[in-house]
Amino acid sequence: MASELTASDVLLPAVTLLGVGAGAALICRAMRISPIVGYLIAGVAIGPSALGLVSESDFTDFLAQLGVVLLLFDIGLHVSMRQLKESRSDLLALGPLHLILPSLAFTLVLGNLGVNWAVAATIGMSLALSSTAVVARLMAERGLNSCPLGRSTTNVLIFQDIVTIFLLIFASALGGDPSSIPLTMAIAAGLAFAAFIAALLAGRYLLGPLFRLLAATENSEAFTAATLLLAFGAALITDIAIGSLTLGAFLAGLAVSGTAYRHQIMTESGPFRGLLLSFFFINVGLLIDVPALIANLPLVIGAAIAILAVKTVLGFAAARLCGWSVPGGTQLSFLLAQGSEFTLVVLSILGALSIQLVAAGGVALMDPLLETVLVAATAISLALAPFWADWGMKLARKLAERQRRDGDQPSSDTSGERPVIVFGMTPPGRLAVDALRDHDIPYIALDNDPERFLAATADGYRVAFGDAANLRLIDTIGANNARAVIIGAPRYSVSQSITPVINERFPGMKRFVAVDTKTDEELFNDLGMIAHETMAEPKGIEMVADMLRELGVDDVSIVSWMKSEAERFDMDDMSDEVIEAIEDGAEAA
Repeated sequence: MASELTASDVLLPAVTLLGVGAGAALICRAMRISPIVGYLIAGVAIGPSALGLVSESDFTDFLAQLGVVLLLFDIGLHVSMRQLKESRSDLLALGPLHLILPSLAFTLVLGNLGVNWAVAATIGMSLALSSTAVVARLMAERGLNSCPLGRSTTNVLIFQDIVTIFLLIFASALGGDPSSIPLTMAIAAGLAFAAFIAALLAGRYLLGPLFRLLAATENSEAFTAATLLLAFGAALITDIAIGSLTLGAFLAGLAVSGTAYRHQIMTESGPFRGLLLSFFFINVGLLIDVPALIANLPLVIGAAIAILAVKTVLGFAAARLCGWSVPGGTQLSFLLAQGSEFTLVVLSILGALSIQLVAAGGVALMDPLLETVLVAATAISLALAPFWADWGMKLARKLAERQRRDGDQPSSDTSGERPVIVFGMTPPGRLAVDALRDHDIPYIALDNDPERFLAATADGYRVAFGDAANLRLIDTIGANNARAVIIGAPRYSVSQSITPVINERFPGMKRFVAVDTKTDEELFNDLGMIAHETMAEPKGIEMVADMLRELGVDDVSIVSWMKSEAERFDMDDMSDEVIEAIEDGAEAA
């Protein structure tokens, strides 16, 4: 007679996971390393190969899968149709190249080591993925979300996350008849497309009104319940239809990403996502065979270094093929070089299928030692990710400095159109460049501050080194034909001294500036400049909105762009201050 499941059988592992998860998070915060690494180490420590407090089971697997479901739901929330349209070049070129080149390299290595080629391709592609959770946090900490580097990195991650959905379906299908895999993938693709259309329609005509009704009740519990029902219910539907929990979760997030309740939904699902995702990483740690790991430690370290090195080199090649500068491509490749949480998901799927096949008298898909080495190597690459990104940033700035010394300035070709001149790559200056790029308005950016110049160049901006007070430089760069000038680094004494010359030589040229106080605003306005006091984040958004309006951009496009920028500056939630700035912009429009 089968033994009955008691409350202790469920509560004991749950309490243990909660305790070690909280402890790991606190320790990692103190050590300033990724909590993912702490969760993996905690899983190893309490697993059957070490202390034996918890063993991998159906219950821990269930919690781990829920964590992945909410991760994909959150990824869907951060994607919008507008963003997909704006990111076509990255989604069609940089993203595919950044995934394909490392995938081929890893697949060839694994295949030549005797791994089945279908399995080698699956593992190879999983190793080519980058960690959305880690990279998003690194970009937020470094304030990179809105710069060209941050935008393209986000687009690459979105592309990888979409590919991952089908990679997980393919990995799960490897345990069956190989001849049925093409048909399985074709059916999955067709159903996924149908689900995508259904998600867009549901988001527009069903979910928006539903969450509006829930918000009107002012019942936070109902709103939270509806959020979780949406994520888990959609995952259940696609799991039944095509065997993919992740597709439904991603599409559910995508369906509500364009509604006004997107940020509230993020807030409600965030704590559950973080908690359950920590259980996933702890569960992966439970699977690691510690004796085998210790016995093969040099192999594990070598594999981790190989993952980082191969992805950095080939990621740089992909960036250069897509037109990135050497400094910008360098920082991008280092930022995306680590393994992914989905690498661990794929390896766990293949490991579980191997156990099932061996139990049925078949041949394992993957050597257990290979799984242990790759899981541990991926964990090490995640641990090194912040340090690796820092090294990439330093190297990118050194390369930018070398270009500056060699006089290798970016081209200022504006195809004969009158450009906008941006002096100073401060936050307002960067925001102005972002706006000009987004609206296909030609510009020339300059900065005379070495640190700002190097940082902007490394972050993917095309910037020349020069001083706004140098009138000969203004002639050289063609500012006499400029549509407008943006002063990102205002210096009142300089502006005061050159204003008479500017008015004489370039009459009618509008000069925009963002300042910190009302007094400064009045001073610069008295010089004939168009000054705006910065009131909200992102800094300078008031000035940039006015600049776009003066350049002929319609009000609807301006407000839409402001919303996009607010989303980029804070990937987790939009602050009340930003919301107020957007509403003010809409009222002004």
